[in-house]
Amino acid sequence: MIDSHAHLTMKQYRKDLHAVIKRAREDGVTAMINVGFDVASSKAGVHLAGVHEDIYAAVGVHPHDARNLTADLLEDLEDLADDPKVVAIGEIGLDFYRNLSPRRSQERAFRWQIDLGRRKGLPIVVHDREAHRRTLEILKDEKVSSGVLHCFSGDVNLARQATDMGLYISFAGPITYNGKNTREILKRVPLDRVLVETDCPYLTPVPFRGKRNEPAYVRLVLAKIAGILSRPVDEIAYLTETNTRTLFNIPPGD
Repeated sequence: MIDSHAHLTMKQYRKDLHAVIKRAREDGVTAMINVGFDVASSKAGVHLAGVHEDIYAAVGVHPHDARNLTADLLEDLEDLADDPKVVAIGEIGLDFYRNLSPRRSQERAFRWQIDLGRRKGLPIVVHDREAHRRTLEILKDEKVSSGVLHCFSGDVNLARQATDMGLYISFAGPITYNGKNTREILKRVPLDRVLVETDCPYLTPVPFRGKRNEPAYVRLVLAKIAGILSRPVDEIAYLTETNTRTLFNIPPGD
């Protein structure tokens, strides 16, 4: 199984990162994708991926920090994207819930980084919070066909349109405690388009909700998905790992 979205360079892991990574491996996590949210975290993620064979990196600027994305910083991201352990551009997108950056800045940064992914031949990792309609409009306008809507929070219609475009849908800890709507969406997403993630240190699944999340807990997300779909856990683990390797071009066995 693969944790397709983690933030291991954050301060929450400063004291015990080695132990966190070790627990993930012991629990059967074969790879982890560390996702950047600004240039500094992207650089740290590339360094972490260079140290650990089973960790990969995504580089990008989160919509919260979109107002700070200049042409010079975009060049820094472009340089980072050339590293062989970088498998995606992200986390990018729109957040109209907190609006920590002006919406115009968010949309500009989103489009700039979509273009970066296109030029580098890399998929994108999309953050979409309370911005479903506009996110979809931009994805369609930019003709995006390679990427994932991470920690999916939209509706069935958004999931259908996204998968029709060739995108993947990723589920995280909330599927273990959210209501019927999220579970019904899961049932409507083709299995060859489903990814799993922790988004750690956030969104810790039941029964550890309220505590710090970590990659080892991706097994709890998988178990919940398997239960909802009435499928064996090993089957869902195999399918989602295969999907993740396909999207991010991670060779089998790495």
